Amino acid sequence: MTQILLYAFIYLFAAVAAVLVSKRFGLGSVLGYLVAGIAIGPVLGLVGKELQTIQQVAEFGVVMMLFLVGLELAPNKLWALRSKLLGLGGLQVGLTAALIAAVTVLLGQSWQIGVAAGCILALSSTAIVLQTLGEKGLLSSQGGQASFMVLLFQDVAAIPMLALLPLLGAAGAAAQAEGVDHSINLLAGEPVWLQALATALMLLAIVLGVRRIVPAALRHIGRTGLREMFTLFTLMLVVGIAELMSVIGLSPALGTFIAGVALAESAYRHELQSHLEPFKGLLLGLFFITVGAGINFRLLGAELWLIVGLTLGLLLLKMLVLYVLGRAFRLPRAANTLFVFSLAQAGEFGFVLLSISKQSHLLPPLIGDRLLLVIALSMLATPLLFLLYDWVAARGAQPEDAQERPHDEIGAGKPIILLGHGRFGVQVNSMLAACGFHATVIDYHAETVEGLTRFGLKTYYGDANRPELLASAGLHNAKLLIVAIDDQSRALEIIQFVRRHYPKLPIIARAYDQSNGYELHRAGADHVIRETFDAAMRSARLALQALGIEPGKARELAELYTERSEHRLQVLAEMHDPQLPAYANEALTARLREMEAQTALLMQQLLRASEPEAEPRSESAAGDLG
Repeated sequence: MTQILLYAFIYLFAAVAAVLVSKRFGLGSVLGYLVAGIAIGPVLGLVGKELQTIQQVAEFGVVMMLFLVGLELAPNKLWALRSKLLGLGGLQVGLTAALIAAVTVLLGQSWQIGVAAGCILALSSTAIVLQTLGEKGLLSSQGGQASFMVLLFQDVAAIPMLALLPLLGAAGAAAQAEGVDHSINLLAGEPVWLQALATALMLLAIVLGVRRIVPAALRHIGRTGLREMFTLFTLMLVVGIAELMSVIGLSPALGTFIAGVALAESAYRHELQSHLEPFKGLLLGLFFITVGAGINFRLLGAELWLIVGLTLGLLLLKMLVLYVLGRAFRLPRAANTLFVFSLAQAGEFGFVLLSISKQSHLLPPLIGDRLLLVIALSMLATPLLFLLYDWVAARGAQPEDAQERPHDEIGAGKPIILLGHGRFGVQVNSMLAACGFHATVIDYHAETVEGLTRFGLKTYYGDANRPELLASAGLHNAKLLIVAIDDQSRALEIIQFVRRHYPKLPIIARAYDQSNGYELHRAGADHVIRETFDAAMRSARLALQALGIEPGKARELAELYTERSEHRLQVLAEMHDPQLPAYANEALTARLREMEAQTALLMQQLLRASEPEAEPRSESAAGDLG
């Protein structure tokens, strides 16, 4: 018992420490788990024979991950994206895998090993790429969307790969029976037609079962009011499907993925996700730790230049394929640059496929260890690839979102200029238009502009960071500028430029949060609108009414709080330090507490001045709300 607890503590401590450090430097959790495994394995030697047993348990995290991936892929969504998925994604996976397989065969390996290497290395890191694109605000850009489409196809393509690789194994069906869970294959030795029929019937049974039985079962569980029953049922469902697939010799991940897709349109999809997510995260983290702990650093030392050469060769080959596809699909130059640099690495699914290939005796141990090192090194190189992208983009002096389509010619300027027509800008423009005020709308997403134009809303395409575009929009004659774009840094630059050259022009700016609001106010925005503030004030006003405050008084309280909040933002903006988190700025936090106390005092005074019937209800009256 003591030894079990000790190993549990070692793995958990290493995971927490390494992931925190990794996230601090923007490297992502997957790399953090790998580093944790390297630290407790090859470096400190804290793991021993138990590693293989732990890895078998951890691999169930992959099964859960595939179930959750399936839940996100509703069939109608996949059908709507079929052209981009099959075109861009299919060609990337197919061409990359074929080229890697060809190179492997030319180096003297069998075609089976070539196919395995192609499948393993063709995939990219969904976790690292999506996280990095999101942090850089590039996920909604054209290059980011192209990358997302390819990653989505790769996630789907990994499923048939999981089923294919064991079939290529040198030990055939016997190797499959020695899979992840060491279960018995009931179809071993049966005719191929019988195996195919049994497989088809099993998959059909899974789809029909989860679509008909699972929702009904979840409805009954919901009536019990016991949340832990949802957790137990979800785990039972995934484990049961995994075992059913295992007994007919197929990958458990394949069955759970199909079950997830079948439930993707269920009303209980989010409930299932919420109960599985913690288990998936824990087991996947453990899986990547065991991968890191199993890295053969002696091999890296002995074959350093070979491994580095293979890694660089992989990166260059994938970048070449991505570049050619980007040009073929007419991605603009800047978007194609992001597309190329973001998907050049190997991915976490490569570890899964590599594990399956080794267990199926498809890959010799030496080749498996080399591929493991190549995958890990290419993933570790991803932050460097994004830094290189930033450098290339800066040298090109053209942001990714600036499509190679020329900026639209903008006619006579209107008194209002609205930059950005997303979820925030569209509401502003709609109300202004309803009141008879028509704005010159500029957006830098070509698809948004084309869609709005088809809808009958005249919107101009262009990068508002370019002074000549703002000038052609009539900025010198404008009465109001509204900055409603998503990109925080770009919004800041626009406001600074406009305030410097048009000091008297009123500017209304959308802020992502309070910290962003400080920056926009200091840059020169006259009015800073925090995205969710007005909705929060309306909710608070309704809450006060529900607690017994009359509507008129609740409105007064909300108006007073709003006025004080806007004043507070202006005062604290002068004290804001962009290099410090708000909680670490002692002067700002002290002033914030002081101003909050003043606001609370004024609010209480206004409450006490109200009519007696406007006093808050007693606890018993308030309890009627429940």
